Amino acid sequence: MGLASRVLNGIERFGNRLPDPVFLFLWLILGLIGLSLVGAALDWSAINPVTNEVLTAQSLLSPENLERLIIGMPKTLAEFPPLGIVITIIYGASVAERTGLFATAIRGALLNAPRAILTPVVVITGMVSHHASDASYVVVIPLAAVIFAAAGRHPLAGLAAGFAAVSGGYAGNLFPGASDALILGITEPAAHLIDPSYSVNIAGNWFFIVGVVIVFTPVVWFITDRIIEPRLGPWSPASSAPAEPSEKQPLSAMEKRGLLWAGLTILAMIALWALITALPASPFVDPEAEPAQRFNPLYRSLVAFFAITFFATGAAFGAGSGSIRSHRDLVRMMGEGISQLAPYIVLAFFAAHFVAMFNWSGLGPILAVNAAAALQQVALPTPLLLISVVLVSCVFDLFIGSASAKWSALAPIVVPMFMLLGISPEMTTAAYRMGDSVTNIATPLMSYFPLILTFAQRWDPRFGLGSLMATMLPYAAAFLVAGLMMVAAWVALDLPLGPGVGVHYEPPPPAVAGQAPADGGLLGPDTPPQPAAVAPVR
Repeated sequence: MGLASRVLNGIERFGNRLPDPVFLFLWLILGLIGLSLVGAALDWSAINPVTNEVLTAQSLLSPENLERLIIGMPKTLAEFPPLGIVITIIYGASVAERTGLFATAIRGALLNAPRAILTPVVVITGMVSHHASDASYVVVIPLAAVIFAAAGRHPLAGLAAGFAAVSGGYAGNLFPGASDALILGITEPAAHLIDPSYSVNIAGNWFFIVGVVIVFTPVVWFITDRIIEPRLGPWSPASSAPAEPSEKQPLSAMEKRGLLWAGLTILAMIALWALITALPASPFVDPEAEPAQRFNPLYRSLVAFFAITFFATGAAFGAGSGSIRSHRDLVRMMGEGISQLAPYIVLAFFAAHFVAMFNWSGLGPILAVNAAAALQQVALPTPLLLISVVLVSCVFDLFIGSASAKWSALAPIVVPMFMLLGISPEMTTAAYRMGDSVTNIATPLMSYFPLILTFAQRWDPRFGLGSLMATMLPYAAAFLVAGLMMVAAWVALDLPLGPGVGVHYEPPPPAVAGQAPADGGLLGPDTPPQPAAVAPVR
């Protein structure tokens, strides 16, 4: 057995011993309680350089915190930012998914792809399909294999390209969606540990996720066509092709009519939002804010925009294609979508309490101030700091598949720490998302890995777990190199991450100790960064 196989086997054994993410958060909560007792006994403290407030460690078993925990338990869950955002979008997305809009649109895009650009079309479709949630795995990946076979190419090369795009390119997309709302919804309360006035919106990583599509598409194209497909060798359709798959069927007239109606509905929704924005007293524009923040209400409205647009386009497609018979079908589809969120809602209960208790203990900002002071002494360049976030995320991704679970645990520490070093919460989030998109395509611990293996064995029954891992490792290695270079270049060039959002963070003017920071703390994206001076733990 080679070294690589032994390492992968060791990772698999270690990962299998990890508890379910729900119990992982439970153990973290218990450990946090113990740490808060130690911190309160030793009088750990620091000074928030943004508010000049003295931060002291608080015992989570104090009467005040026990009251918050027990009596305020429903409130803690209800105020967990990602929960409401995700549920709101799922109401609409579940209709778009269950009427068949997502699957049909994906199928139509891939079936009509010219052979010369088949690989990049699969890649871009795979990244955009993240809006379709699980449908991206069960539609794009097997369909990519079918389309490659129909074009006379090796179907496993198409499957690999689809898997790399859907899972490895998870940070990439052309438009923000539910994943942006979920991850950035976790970022905002973490930023509030240092700056309570800081606002994060769903478009905070928009330009970055488009950059991921631009960078990763040629990477997957090159690896698929020049490395993976030649390695797979010649493919004989007569000997290995399965029975005629349903994914290969052309779109019916009713499906085409449904797509037309859905497309017109999308245009109507865009026109409606543009009209509301252009109104003289538009609720989407804050005329009193600084130029960089003037359209923040518009960005925050994108959660409602996506929810309503998914619902309306799904309903339009269903009416046009015949997959919806009455309004009761719409209600049923929304209910089914929410029911599939049950595992996430269970996880959210524990994640919400961990985040809240971390805030109550005061340990988050104290640790952030202390760590920032230590890093200031080391004086590492900003790109290296963010590269460390990418690498940590890569390692965690080998064992914990849930992006939100990992970020819920990491964000209360790394977001405040990097804010004190002059790095915006959105940039830290982008670096995390990049790392989270690298290694999950090469680890058998990834929840969809067995499903992808089943798809592969449909074409080659001898294709085993090691074969799939070996096929995906070149993509993972290339994603890591390209991702690190992209993050470093983004910081070096000081590119905007989204509308009005830059790489750097400058705190508002220092306030009187114990008072909240002044309004308008965020400066424009062109303001040079001035990392705050930090006071270490006493």
